[in-house]
Amino acid sequence: MAELNYHHLHYFYAIARERSLTRAAKRLHVSQSALSTQLRKLEERLGHPLFVRENRQLTLTEAGRIALEHAQAIFRTGDELVGALRGRAVGSRAVLRIGAVATLSRNWQLELFRPLLGRADVDLVLRSGTLRELLAQLGAHALDAVLSSVPLPRDAESRLHSQLLDRQPVGLVGRRVRGRRPLRFPEDLRTQPVVLPSLQSGMRAEFDRLLEEAGVVPTILAEVDDMAMLRLIARESDALSLVPLVVVQDELRSGALVERHRLPQVTEDFYAITTSRRFPNPLLRELLERGRRADPAA
Repeated sequence: MAELNYHHLHYFYAIARERSLTRAAKRLHVSQSALSTQLRKLEERLGHPLFVRENRQLTLTEAGRIALEHAQAIFRTGDELVGALRGRAVGSRAVLRIGAVATLSRNWQLELFRPLLGRADVDLVLRSGTLRELLAQLGAHALDAVLSSVPLPRDAESRLHSQLLDRQPVGLVGRRVRGRRPLRFPEDLRTQPVVLPSLQSGMRAEFDRLLEEAGVVPTILAEVDDMAMLRLIARESDALSLVPLVVVQDELRSGALVERHRLPQVTEDFYAITTSRRFPNPLLRELLERGRRADPAA
């Protein structure tokens, strides 16, 4: 069995960085045809295509993404060798790339990633954006998973999967006021202003259903789709705010906010969206194992 040709790997690494045979060939001072031949030999050696052409640009395949990570590790090891002999050794780290929808609770994300944050062998890369943007990166193998508060519709032909990671309680919270009588839910919402998540939120739909069944039309002060902004408004406004309690856990502990009413029928769900991979990331498996304990269908 022939050994890996590291010149081929170096050429591949340059192509992956440039996303273009032309630019990589110019950078390496070789002809484009020669570079293409070397890339083809590496793909034959590995047994997988490493790039696909999309919109006149080279995009890494799943195997290409794995090869790039190993190439980076190999070249980093070379740097470590030089560094070690010069008295500045650097340890190698495994990489986990996670995208999170921008509106997702930061407090919840912090708890999810906490076991990885203290590990010297893990390089955690976090991306934020819209669900569509992050799913595109997931499909291009630039992310290992996407975190969202809503699952994707089930589709027999789709390679995407949604796994429930956690289910957090939801309540109405407000600023502490001495002598205020207990909240009568849902009757008091006829006159008490409320701040609600946007209509795209799953917990908002369930909350609206509860009020509709009770014949209550709430006085809505604001509708907010960003949990960080909802948290700020809850702290600064005299209105009640409908939030996952994990979002305001620090304010509840300090007494800046109090829980006026818990809604056991309503939860905020957190999902990991993944795609079928021939080469799954072991670090991702660790996160999903934690999630399986929260998934009632597991």
